[in-house]
Amino acid sequence: MNAVDTGESRRPIALFHGVSQRKTMRLSSTLILCGMVAALAGCATTNTTNDVFQIDRAQGSEQNIASLTSVINANPQDPEGYNVRGSAYGRAGDSKRAIADFNQALQLNPRFYQAYANRALVYRNMGQQQQALQDYNSALQINPNYDVALIGRGNLYRQTGRTNEAFNDFTAAINTDTTDGRAYHNRGLIYQLRNQHSQAIEDFSKAISLSPNSPEPYNGRGISYVALNDDENAFADFNHAIALDDSRAESWANQALVYERRGERDKALKSYNHAARLDPKYKPAVDGLARMRGAGAS
Repeated sequence: MNAVDTGESRRPIALFHGVSQRKTMRLSSTLILCGMVAALAGCATTNTTNDVFQIDRAQGSEQNIASLTSVINANPQDPEGYNVRGSAYGRAGDSKRAIADFNQALQLNPRFYQAYANRALVYRNMGQQQQALQDYNSALQINPNYDVALIGRGNLYRQTGRTNEAFNDFTAAINTDTTDGRAYHNRGLIYQLRNQHSQAIEDFSKAISLSPNSPEPYNGRGISYVALNDDENAFADFNHAIALDDSRAESWANQALVYERRGERDKALKSYNHAARLDPKYKPAVDGLARMRGAGAS
């Protein structure tokens, strides 16, 4: 999960006649690539580069909550205690209690911008995007340079098709000298949608330098390398993404795309098949599998 800000520190807890076979392969793979770019940019890429968290039940354990509650009981007028416990409830998937704690924190300190951003994150996880947007706006009215809220709102804008506003938020976060790789990764996705692949590669590379163990920017950069016909670097990035986390369908489908562009259909089939097993609904994998079977790969 990307971090929930406790307020204790800056960093919060997808044949033309007269065209050669090679050109035909490049042309068709360009069309395929467009679909993969759309899939990559349209999804909430997981873990460290998105801001909708994965549930961690241990955060809501009886022992952990009891400890956090004792802190609140010792100083019930301190909004920080409610913010920290609300973050634990949120990460444990107990959204109702999380919201209640953030509400209390904000009642005690209406200018507690970290609590607004944390409540926005829980609302996003609940699918309540309008409430999340309102909270991000509130956080940024109090602190216009709060990178966590800029990135969170930017992701919300990006995933609802408001890419210009998202781009502006990610750029604003970057201008705060953020060390959060999501700002660069998500701006890279927008550059990618705009076919500005050199700029996208720069942003993905920066995201990698900040979050070297995250597979998402490797996948993003690899797609832009493919768009620039640099299959060698693309293949290396996709393989590295797989090495970091071999459970992601997009990484295997991306690897398969390079195999397909090389004409290595049997290898492409194997990778597409693996991607489709990991996520039967991932369209680039399903479509790639159909193409390879239609081409006679086995």
